[in-house]
Amino acid sequence: MTDSALLKPPADYQPPEGAFKDRVILITGASGGLGSAASIALARLGATVVLVGRSVPKLEKLYDQIEAAGGAQPAIVPLNLMTATWAAYDELAATIEREFGRLDGLLHAAAHFKNFTRLEDQEPRDWMDSLQINLTAPYTLTRLCLPLLRQSQDASVVWVSDDGGRAPKPFQAAYGVTKSAAETMFRSWGMELEAESREGSGLRLNTWHPGPMSTMIRGKGFASESLTPVSPPERVVPALLWLLGPASRGITGRAL
Repeated sequence: MTDSALLKPPADYQPPEGAFKDRVILITGASGGLGSAASIALARLGATVVLVGRSVPKLEKLYDQIEAAGGAQPAIVPLNLMTATWAAYDELAATIEREFGRLDGLLHAAAHFKNFTRLEDQEPRDWMDSLQINLTAPYTLTRLCLPLLRQSQDASVVWVSDDGGRAPKPFQAAYGVTKSAAETMFRSWGMELEAESREGSGLRLNTWHPGPMSTMIRGKGFASESLTPVSPPERVVPALLWLLGPASRGITGRAL
């Protein structure tokens, strides 16, 4: 598959009625800016969202927001991606299989970023944490959930990228390295599934760069934007719905 041009999801996409009804979609970093906005939107459209995050109070708050907005009842899975073992991921997959029997979507919205710095000044502990959350965790979760994704007739895996994942930049340190590695991993993985995506289960893996958003993690590196704020995560949710829903069937291994 060639990359003659980056595919751009429609920013004004409106899913048809019932597009997400009864779908089961797992979201990491669910209580963060994009994860939260996506969870609320998907639940409103009928999806059962599995909310994964490390803070139980934040997950419970999001749960209440979803219910207050009239969304489908979500599920909460407290999981610290920085310290989780392989067995913990395995148990998560087993729980989804036991409760739902399949998985129709997986959104990797969790990320670890501390600050901009030179690689030679990178703290070894922060390097390891970045590898774990930005690269190892999304690989492990996707790998263990593949059988569940294949039980769906139309499963989509979306990994959230950014500038650091698309091109080398100075002072990105471990964040840039791990995002770049995950970008390559998911696109390669998606290409491996191209025949299956088009002819069989519809399973697809893509990376997606939503552009700058006013989130807590961006605020760590761009504090000055509090004076000239960028758009909220809700602005990009329609494009994400296009990627996670049936409209993107057959598109895999792409950088969107």
